[in-house]
Amino acid sequence: MTRPEITAKLSAMIEKKINPHNDPRIYWAKEVTFDYSTDHAVRVDYMRFVPVNNSVSGIEKGDCYCYEVKSSAEDFRSGHGLNFVGDYNYLVMPTDVCAAVSLEIPHYVGIYVPEANDLTCIKKAKRRNRTRPVSEILLMMFRSANRDYRKAVKQLEEMKNE
Repeated sequence: MTRPEITAKLSAMIEKKINPHNDPRIYWAKEVTFDYSTDHAVRVDYMRFVPVNNSVSGIEKGDCYCYEVKSSAEDFRSGHGLNFVGDYNYLVMPTDVCAAVSLEIPHYVGIYVPEANDLTCIKKAKRRNRTRPVSEILLMMFRSANRDYRKAVKQLEEMKNE
């Protein structure tokens, strides 16, 4: 498989892991960008937010999970996409890539690897307080989810017009 094919497969698997039943009560987004329009913008491949409850304090105390997809050791070492801004941060990568870079993975970062048609957590992430306020995280997630929603609506409109 090529790197883009591996990335696409791992991305589909993490989307299924994050929200297996397409539940609207699961808050997640892909390609979430922080510090947009600056020279130090960072993008997290996937983010999920889990509030304690729906009260203001429950939202403030909620946890943010970040997932970075890495298709190869070169991808891991590229300097792009190791943006661990969440409370719990994970790498999603093939087993052979994990073996090649295991000594370079920060101690607090968890690891998912593919096993058959699912992802298996081989190392749980350790809690590390997020580096961004919850309001910023939720706004950036909302912006990314809204972008994807608008793309889907546009595609549907184009299909109707064909």
